[in-house]
Amino acid sequence: MFSRLYECHVVHARLHPRAHRFAYRLFFLALDLDELPALSARLRLLRIDRPGLLSFRQSDYLPTHDPLHNPSAPQVPPSAPAAATPLAPLKTRVLARLAADGLEPGPGARVLLLTLPRVLGYQFNPVSFYFVSTADGRAFAAIAEVTNTFRETKPYVLGPATLENTAAGGPVFHRRVTKHFYVSPFADVDLAFDFRLRPPGERLVFQIDDYAGERRDLLSTVTGLGPPRPLRDRTLAWFSLKYPLVTLKVIAAIHWEALRLYLKRVPWFPKAARAADQRDLYHPHASLTHPPAGPATPAQPAPSAP
Repeated sequence: MFSRLYECHVVHARLHPRAHRFAYRLFFLALDLDELPALSARLRLLRIDRPGLLSFRQSDYLPTHDPLHNPSAPQVPPSAPAAATPLAPLKTRVLARLAADGLEPGPGARVLLLTLPRVLGYQFNPVSFYFVSTADGRAFAAIAEVTNTFRETKPYVLGPATLENTAAGGPVFHRRVTKHFYVSPFADVDLAFDFRLRPPGERLVFQIDDYAGERRDLLSTVTGLGPPRPLRDRTLAWFSLKYPLVTLKVIAAIHWEALRLYLKRVPWFPKAARAADQRDLYHPHASLTHPPAGPATPAQPAPSAP
């Protein structure tokens, strides 16, 4: 099967305005979306679209059936109310999202999703990665679906035009794009994401940096600790012991590191201060749909997600 598990080392290093670094280990599910029925039939520790100790729900991802908040381009209204429209399978939504950008991988395309599982029903993914390949296995496109602690989510598409071939490690999707999204109160919304995503294989190497103009403010890397492991119950059991409550650990780390940034007096940016610049996202927070009246609050230190 194409589905597997990756054990990873994650590093976040803030370079400006204060130096700050932390690292941790976790594991990612790498799910071939065509294999979900087979995985559901043979796995006991990972439940597909059902509750369990570890679970995966297609409805947690890429909510393209919901209205897009503050879209950059005019949106075609749905032909029927969202409540009356069944949720399409996740692979269908991924391919439809690419098609909206004029990207068509053709018949037989495969989609590999790298993500954290639900743990005891709890779900939170700072970023999930979709890699789309053609029927003959060529890398075609990638999507980075970023989620903040307000549960807003925004997909960033890296199409074939962003694919670079490096002599050392093969193809890499590379794109720098303005966020227009409130990922962290310690970074303004007009910074740029610089994505370098290598299609998963025997190695796993992702890098997502924050840039203010040409200055790199934040470096984030995800590096695989060796080759992938088969997606089996016994490997899931071992990883569940080695990385207990992995998804809860990630959200706890976010808030702990936010406290450390607060104690370092790193300036912060209120979410409602630049509501008009937060665009093309799903599940908008009340601070965007009902922003407070009055002038924007200046940057000041306060705790939240790093």
